Amino acid sequence: VQLQASGGGLVQPGGSLRLSCAASGRIFSGKTMGWYRQAPGKQRELVARITGGGATYYADSAKGRFTISRDNAKRTLYLRMNSLKPEDTAVYSCYAWIGYEYWGQGTLVTVSS
Repeated sequence: VQLQASGGGLVQPGGSLRLSCAASGRIFSGKTMGWYRQAPGKQRELVARITGGGATYYADSAKGRFTISRDNAKRTLYLRMNSLKPEDTAVYSCYAWIGYEYWGQGTLVTVSS
């Protein structure tokens, strides 16, 4: 059982990144999955989630800029982030709902000029 996030890095304000979360089959198929982020000194925030059927939810801070998607064949969850702002700087972690939230390791996103 594993979730592995990748794709973080340093990007300038206004730039874009795509995060990926590779999952083992047992915790991907049909499961609701999502992304949280946690900035230094702040509480963890749900950014977006997607059900097994493709229904999505976005935090207000992500609406219009971020897009969550999943590739069931590749067992991979994505988060496309556009128009990034310095306040988007955080560790982004993916999770899967398997009766409880199962977490993977996060990936650091730094938005700075």
